[in-house]
Amino acid sequence: MSEPQTDLNDRGADAEAPETAPGPSPQVMAELTRERDALQERVLRTAAEFDNYRKRVERERRDLADYVTGEALGDVLPLLDNFERAMAAPATDLAAFRTGIELIHKQFVDALRKRGVVAFDSIGKHFDPNLHQAVAREVVPGAEDGEIVEELQRGYMLGERLLRPAMVKVATES
Repeated sequence: MSEPQTDLNDRGADAEAPETAPGPSPQVMAELTRERDALQERVLRTAAEFDNYRKRVERERRDLADYVTGEALGDVLPLLDNFERAMAAPATDLAAFRTGIELIHKQFVDALRKRGVVAFDSIGKHFDPNLHQAVAREVVPGAEDGEIVEELQRGYMLGERLLRPAMVKVATES
């Protein structure tokens, strides 16, 4: 016959309490304390470095935005100068005045193109809500439904990004 199994909790009150394991030695405690302090210092240093990095990146972003804005405005200032010259000129020769305005327009378009801004044509194209803003619909004989028949305001792209949609009038069948 087998002996009955006893559960550890079935020991009587007389049973001795288990011996408690002795605590770590003072040398081990000192080493653990040093290690904890070193890790805590490392965490604080890493947090400070990250905060400095974040501030540096934000400052560089602001500096870059200021630089790009300054460069773009530097391209526009000669246009302002030419407009001021045109306004100061006597208004007796309208043909010369128009020629001056056309030259300023060309200079402005060139400055935009230099920065990667280009206008896109819409007339005759099919309406695309990603590029166009329809402000009117009109029955136009000979035009397909959804074809752009008039451009009220030009649309512009910066590379592949839409800066401003073209404001257009779209043909409808009925």
